[in-house]
Amino acid sequence: MFLNGLDQTDQALLALLIENARLSYSELGEQVGLSRVSVKARVQAMEEKGIIEEYTTIINPQKISGAVSCFFEIETEPAKLTAVTGALYNNSTVTQIYRVTGNSRLHVHAVAASQEEMERFILEDLDRLPGIMHISSQVILSRIKDVKGLRL
Repeated sequence: MFLNGLDQTDQALLALLIENARLSYSELGEQVGLSRVSVKARVQAMEEKGIIEEYTTIINPQKISGAVSCFFEIETEPAKLTAVTGALYNNSTVTQIYRVTGNSRLHVHAVAASQEEMERFILEDLDRLPGIMHISSQVILSRIKDVKGLRL
């Protein structure tokens, strides 16, 4: 189990929040058998511990006309990895960056408003990064499964 340090009530609260982070403390309390005040205290404690990092709205780029979503596998010279990750982190087209094992050092997700904007990102941003040894890309055609949050 991923959550050995949490009791069953905290695990139940997390499961409910993963399914719908917009539930009120009162609604959460009704489902786990606690008062609104107790639920608020537990959720705030998990936030303070960093167990819950944030609440956000997730946009599906494939539902927006013309949006293009791509995965990039990027291999860098070891000495240039920090510079590459810094440049990618500050680029608004990039939505996720992961340090990975295997043939590539980085797994990057990018979303552009159009095919032309994605091509511009590749030519003007990715291709100009220092120390790049290899880049491969995959255009995302459809999203079949996309798990949000940790499944308990």
